[in-house]
Amino acid sequence: MTQDLLYEQKDRVVTLTINREAKRNAISQEMIQAFHEYLDRADGDDSVRAVCVTGVGEKAFCSGADLGATFSGQQNDKTGGPRHYAGLMKRMARFGKPLVARVNGPCLAGGIGFMLSCDIVIARNDTFFSTPEVNVGIWPMMIGALIYRNVSRKKATEMVLTGRRIPAPEAEAMGLITKAVDPADLDRVVAETLDNLASKSPIGMRIGKESFRVMSDMPFDEALDYLCDALLRVAATEDAREGMTAFLEKRKPEFKGR
Repeated sequence: MTQDLLYEQKDRVVTLTINREAKRNAISQEMIQAFHEYLDRADGDDSVRAVCVTGVGEKAFCSGADLGATFSGQQNDKTGGPRHYAGLMKRMARFGKPLVARVNGPCLAGGIGFMLSCDIVIARNDTFFSTPEVNVGIWPMMIGALIYRNVSRKKATEMVLTGRRIPAPEAEAMGLITKAVDPADLDRVVAETLDNLASKSPIGMRIGKESFRVMSDMPFDEALDYLCDALLRVAATEDAREGMTAFLEKRKPEFKGR
């Protein structure tokens, strides 16, 4: 297995760390393949309740594609390059467990796709975000599908047209990230968030995440009908019965993921 991406489990949380500090954590094809394999591993392990995605060091969370490899012809096959990256974004969107991005440095280009594919994004307040593709004559194509689903159209359009650096506090205000925190607080806030998510019902969150993803593009009436059916599904789980019983008995629930 490549060392471009590291897998570490502690208690109920898995951390996937992009490990290319010398390349500012640029994306490699080996890394993308490892992401697929590690997400499958975490998804199939009942002891894993949440996944954190981060980068090694402080130079960058992820600086996007490794342009040296991209333009040297190493990524021109139909399964590599853009299509391989797009496939990973689809996989992350369908992932059944909570994904939290720990943004430890600048997040650029394709790195924004990794970040926005996560459910919650917590970043240092002294870092920035950018889609600089326009500066080299290309365009942030695949990540546009995510940017336009998270940010208002005018803000998204300005972002991709100018390629400017967006400070983390502004990114929070425009809805690009969940929260910008003091660098000294980053690990604490991320850990508290992951612990909170790990305490919830795994099956409840899996059904909920899938339901919200599917209904997001539905007409209003169709979405309501679909979500009514989804509520009946989640209410029929053992975890839902345990959660309601624990509430009535004034104790913490013990979720089993069933």
